[in-house]
Amino acid sequence: MRQRIRVVVQGRSSRRRPTLAHGLWGAAEVTVTLGVVVLLLVVHQLWWTNRQARQDAEHKVQAMEREWEAPAAGLPGPVESPPAPEPAAGGNEASESRDRPAAQHSAPRWDQAYAILRIPRLGVVAPVAQGIGKAGILDKGYVGHYPGTAQPGEAGNFAVAGHRNTHGEPFRHINRLRGGDEVQVETREGVYLYVIDASLAQTSSRDTGVIARVPRSLVKPSAGYGEPGYYLTLTTCTPEFSSKYRLVVWGKLRSMRPR
Repeated sequence: MRQRIRVVVQGRSSRRRPTLAHGLWGAAEVTVTLGVVVLLLVVHQLWWTNRQARQDAEHKVQAMEREWEAPAAGLPGPVESPPAPEPAAGGNEASESRDRPAAQHSAPRWDQAYAILRIPRLGVVAPVAQGIGKAGILDKGYVGHYPGTAQPGEAGNFAVAGHRNTHGEPFRHINRLRGGDEVQVETREGVYLYVIDASLAQTSSRDTGVIARVPRSLVKPSAGYGEPGYYLTLTTCTPEFSSKYRLVVWGKLRSMRPR
């Protein structure tokens, strides 16, 4: 009598289980890896770029201050500008602008840091460079001067831009500035004190009116000025971590003195 041997054949579901488990494990590893990469990118953008840019900007400020103090060691001194008279209370701004002596500046080279901008209320101290390029200026933690606009202390509009997030973010909190807050711009020739006067919370990135000689928004004509003067314009991106719109803060020159 022959003995029968039982043969057990596993079903398809049994064969699929190891493959499914391996697939899920592989997907989990990829997800974790991607998460780590994204986290490192965020840390790089939010921490490392700020740290590096702030250090570079601080070193540049110190280098300019040392250079400007060099005449004390017997080197040739800067060309001095006569001090500006204080605006008369209730006076006509247009007539004051014509009477105010013009500041004297040598034309800065492209990407050259040639001024220091200080905002005491925000604790901001940043170099100002000619141009608004990212790689050579803004990403280094500098404030960029819009080409074609006035220089510090000159009649017209001294207009500058700065990052609001990452790369030193010197203009991170300019939305906190209020009327009467001071902004000081220092160059080799002199020190120029501007006082915050108005702001525009949001406008188009193409609103060139805000940096015009007489600044006035083309998008919101009620925001801005109607007479020639000595203006300061600070611009940055808004909302935070976006470059869709622009935030604008304006000031007027109160006084200037030679170095």
